[in-house]
Amino acid sequence: MAARKVRGVGLSHFEVIAGGILLLLYLLVLPFIRAGLFRAVEHLFGTSISPQTENVIYYYVLFAVTLVIFYGFIGRSTGYFFGNFVETLYAVGVGLVLFYGLNEVLFRLSRALFGHQLNLNDYPISAQVHDAPRATVLILMIIAPFIEEVLFRGYIFGGLKGHGALAAYGASCALFAFLHVWQFLGGGCFSLSGVILLVQYLAPAAVLAYVYDRSGNLWGPLLVHVIVNGMYVWWGA
Repeated sequence: MAARKVRGVGLSHFEVIAGGILLLLYLLVLPFIRAGLFRAVEHLFGTSISPQTENVIYYYVLFAVTLVIFYGFIGRSTGYFFGNFVETLYAVGVGLVLFYGLNEVLFRLSRALFGHQLNLNDYPISAQVHDAPRATVLILMIIAPFIEEVLFRGYIFGGLKGHGALAAYGASCALFAFLHVWQFLGGGCFSLSGVILLVQYLAPAAVLAYVYDRSGNLWGPLLVHVIVNGMYVWWGA
């Protein structure tokens, strides 16, 4: 049973239901109970789990669950990718130009307002790369982008596109930004720094949604996401 389609790629009834549960857990439950769960496991087995190992377990389990739930969608998206290869590459190229153009604008804006580029996610990511480079790079470049593209572009954007572009872009971008900045905002989401931090993720989310919409498959935005994160690591996270 096919649900709403975006340029040839749709979600089955099972993917809509199971994917919705996974999305709620990923956004609204796991980030807040993750530490408690691992502490409970440590207490139960009388062991200690390092932050690096905890990060690997967390993302590998999410990756496996995403594969199980969206196996059919990933297969259909792959078929659509090979059937629209040139169009996908064009969308990827435009997406990269848009991403780095917007990034330059935001960089200059944050420099003008704060005297430096403000992205608080840089600090924990840099520490993780330093402590566990191989595991963190794999998560940062492959696993996390894969999970996020399936959920935010394939599931949210694809599922809402039938209700209009504004709903699809608005929801997918807002939730993507929320995932990346909620821990830094506290009560300051309406402060100038909070707004800039949100925009730093709303802009790339809009670009990734555009690439998904333009290419019609998961692999377009995933390729952009992987390249962007790879360049971030290359430039010395």
